[in-house]
Amino acid sequence: MLGDVGEARGEVWAKALRGTALASLAANVGIVVTGGAVRLTGSGLGCPTWPKCTAESLVATREMGINGAIEFGNRLLTFVVAILAILGFLLARQAAKRIRATGGDAEQARSMVRWSFWTALSIPAQAAWGGLTVLTDLNPWVVGLHFMVSIGIIWAAFGFWRSTEDDPSAAARRGPAVARELRWLAGLILTAAVCVLVIGTMVTGSGPHAGDQGAARNGLDPAQISQVHADLVFLLFGLTAAAWLALRAVRATEAAAATLVLLGVLAGQGVIGFVQYFTHLQPVLVGVHMFGASLVWIATLRLWWAVLPTRVPRVMPQQSAGRSLEDNLTVANPAGARERS
Repeated sequence: MLGDVGEARGEVWAKALRGTALASLAANVGIVVTGGAVRLTGSGLGCPTWPKCTAESLVATREMGINGAIEFGNRLLTFVVAILAILGFLLARQAAKRIRATGGDAEQARSMVRWSFWTALSIPAQAAWGGLTVLTDLNPWVVGLHFMVSIGIIWAAFGFWRSTEDDPSAAARRGPAVARELRWLAGLILTAAVCVLVIGTMVTGSGPHAGDQGAARNGLDPAQISQVHADLVFLLFGLTAAAWLALRAVRATEAAAATLVLLGVLAGQGVIGFVQYFTHLQPVLVGVHMFGASLVWIATLRLWWAVLPTRVPRVMPQQSAGRSLEDNLTVANPAGARERS
């Protein structure tokens, strides 16, 4: 009886932890999309100062209209992201204690706490950088770096989520270990993806959607920087296609599947990019393209995680190396175990 209760609690803890980690990842993608909506609706200075909305008011007022409401709404979403990040960190710490108490995978416990900590720590940095974009009157270079800060937080949130999904018993489903040269290729794909995102912010900074009529542009030629961006996307697609063929050849099942997903996302993102360019950057398409950029980044991270060497679980000698997270979170109860037997 007591053992059954312990198993049920372990499953509840695991579901809560995984759900919070996934919600944190989704919320950070959401704030990228809503941040794009702020810029695309010309609401970047809807709240003209920071951290208050105006010099006299902490919140948007009726006189500020729809632009003030949109900008302030995006600021409020930051609190949701922060709450999820803090909750994830607290759950990860508690889960780590339970894992250690049961002699479970010590490295997974540390990984969850580490990734959740970096996710939570990054939120204030994102908020402060968002404030800097307002205080610099939407300087395009500052706005671009604000997007890249969000990309860094998505990396941390993805790592947190993957650490909660880390099941050593599933290692066999990954196929053979990926050779070092293929990991280098995955590293090139990761680097190319970062370059695509960075140049993408420069394209945005040269275009018409400044976030406010009075905001400056970065001075780059939109056609030329867009061509550089497109060339990098073609490079990323080519590297990914080569990786897919190579990973299929060595029967690296999980990594090949992740590469195929990345190819699909890149193809969809490329179509949207060309359509938005030739339709003169319609705001809705630009917003969808920003969402697609987040998906490209997540798909790239999934590929990178899939080619990493299989981790050997660090558990107590008497414990099984193939325990799931639910097993690790189950409080040991020898008496309950004897009762079930």
